[in-house]
Amino acid sequence: MRELEQTIADIAPTNIRVLLAGESGTGKEVLALEIHRLSQRKAGAFQKCSCAALTTEELRSHLKLDDAAKANGDTEVGTLLLDEISHLDPDCQRRLLTLLPEGNGVGAAQDTFPRLIATTVRDLSAEVRRGEFLAELYYRLNGVTLRLPPLHERKEDIPLLADFFLKKYASLFGRPAPSLDPAVLDSLVGHPWPGNVRELENVARKMVALGNSQLALMDLGQAVLIPLEARHVPKAAAPRKHGTTSLKEASREACRRAERELIVESLERNRWNRTRAARDLQISYKALLYKLKQLGLTGSKES
Repeated sequence: MRELEQTIADIAPTNIRVLLAGESGTGKEVLALEIHRLSQRKAGAFQKCSCAALTTEELRSHLKLDDAAKANGDTEVGTLLLDEISHLDPDCQRRLLTLLPEGNGVGAAQDTFPRLIATTVRDLSAEVRRGEFLAELYYRLNGVTLRLPPLHERKEDIPLLADFFLKKYASLFGRPAPSLDPAVLDSLVGHPWPGNVRELENVARKMVALGNSQLALMDLGQAVLIPLEARHVPKAAAPRKHGTTSLKEASREACRRAERELIVESLERNRWNRTRAARDLQISYKALLYKLKQLGLTGSKES
């Protein structure tokens, strides 16, 4: 990962196109944002385009970021993230190829064209060999390929990532960052993490929201025995008069409350602009709208 960070620092100031390959949840979008932040395009917009079910007209619209920037009062052309480029249908692949300037980010034509970063969970070179992806487009997009290893291949990063996410959500929720008992940390390191970094972040968020590491680990199927004196168990609520509530139900309810609090804080911070709030929360705009509907916030106005 240190070598990957150094490579990003080296290529970010250039306009070379980048292909980010790795399993779902390994942090490809985070790296794309970091490349944009370190680039000469950082004053421009960073936009994400999902390649699933994308039409040729939508593709053309996304590629006209220079017009979008001018409409928003920006003077710089920014970066376009083509999310899951392997999902692009054959017509869109051919259309994108005709729209790409020659030179892979080098030349005057690039000045009014967004810097392209594409992500994929698939092996595009294998798809090219099978004729499932346009070879010329692959070579045009593949200025530099960066491969993100899955979390189970870099277990030494787990304690650092867990600490980072715990502090992040402690700050967002206005709560003290919990310290992890060695038994809990061993459990985190030993988990296979099929959901990669995204799954670890979700667990850390639950730990902060619940104030109880064991409850947060239940969804991982981990039975962690923590010494009684090391447990951080929230004060018991008043007994319920009717019925009972399982630990999983309590966990889900606490996570729903924490999620609502986080979304509302982001919306208020962004003056209820849902597009900016979705970017702030690192989720898609459609996912934010779905969550707003779930939380009964669909009536809130957007500036």
